[in-house]
Amino acid sequence: MSRIKDAFARARSQNRAAFIAYLCAGDPDFDTSLAACRAVVDAGADILELGVPFSDPLADGPTNQLAAQRALQSGMTAARVFELVAKLRKTSEVPIVFYTYYNLVFSNGVEKYGNSARAAGVDALLILDLPPEEAGEAAAACRASGMDTVFIVAPTTPDDRLPRIAAAATGFIYYVSREGVTGVREQLAGGIPEAVARIRAHTKLPVAVGFGISTREQVSLAGAAADGVVVGSALVNVIRDGLGARAGIGPALGRRVSELATGTRRP
Repeated sequence: MSRIKDAFARARSQNRAAFIAYLCAGDPDFDTSLAACRAVVDAGADILELGVPFSDPLADGPTNQLAAQRALQSGMTAARVFELVAKLRKTSEVPIVFYTYYNLVFSNGVEKYGNSARAAGVDALLILDLPPEEAGEAAAACRASGMDTVFIVAPTTPDDRLPRIAAAATGFIYYVSREGVTGVREQLAGGIPEAVARIRAHTKLPVAVGFGISTREQVSLAGAAADGVVVGSALVNVIRDGLGARAGIGPALGRRVSELATGTRRP
């Protein structure tokens, strides 16, 4: 069983949704980012979604754009991101999903990128701007290197595309619960149970819900319907707020994840 399948199976056996934590690799610098990743894992994250910093992150809101900017300014490169994952792998078996853009994969050579990611310890690629209809080369590279693929379903995705998306994914389906970019929202998007049910009609893979989830109550509502809940901007904001005293970022993230993860438990 893959790390991703094992994580969802373990959460299911404990009658809860999996907690998926998003951080940007290298934000605000390599050492602080490594400590931050370890902190969220130690605090209860079942899966680590690691954003690969990019200069033009179109799917990301201001919070994650600024995180990518901080990471790039600190000297993060593709090689340094792989190094970060390799260091994490020395102390943790947490599933790691790269949240990335196709330009970063293509420009390094798709097959080479896949091999490098897997060698570092990455479990899956979620390529934001690559639809399954155009993902043949990337999917083949993932298969060859033993990585899973994750694809996105949006509220606007028509029913006739769901079978194609489900067939292309091997790790889980990521339901983006609202239109637009990432970011903290006061209100959870509506229609999540119905959307998850619509996706499950076409796949046996786990369905995770993300975008705009930032409180324990929102985690609870999303987790009641989905197999996993993704929290990103709310965690990246902890890093932003701790830039003046970086040694405190890890402990602060740990507290935040511990609080949010309680929302994954079902009655």
